[in-house]
Amino acid sequence: MTTSTDISKRTLVIERTFDAPAHLVFSAWTEPEHLVRWFGPNDFTLPTCEQDFRVGGKYNFCMHAPDGGDHWVFGEYREIREFDRLVFTWIREDERSVPWVDNIVTLTFEEHGDRTKMTFHQALFGSEQFRNEHNGGWSECFDRLGAFLANNERP
Repeated sequence: MTTSTDISKRTLVIERTFDAPAHLVFSAWTEPEHLVRWFGPNDFTLPTCEQDFRVGGKYNFCMHAPDGGDHWVFGEYREIREFDRLVFTWIREDERSVPWVDNIVTLTFEEHGDRTKMTFHQALFGSEQFRNEHNGGWSECFDRLGAFLANNERP
């Protein structure tokens, strides 16, 4: 039996406020020419960034690590509400093409003047350890997004 405590330990929620309006934060998430400039943890690149940005459309990203390793993630867009909400599946495979993370990401964007509060929700992870590993990676990724938006690298 899964308890609410177990669910909370396998759910990742991160809130960030960016000094940019919601349409710019949303565009940074949804346009490949912007994603390649910030997506991934520190010192990662995004050499593959394929998107069919529509409900039911697929995406396929390769995050290239500083140690030379490639981390592939792919999924499908489930919900798109322009400048407001984005929902997609998040699937990561190991080197044998076996999924080790298969869950749902929900992003909401709340505009407050020239700033945007983004709430990131990802669930359910197979373990608390997988959630914690993703927390570190996403936190670095969102630091990069904040720098991207703040340094006049805006979409």
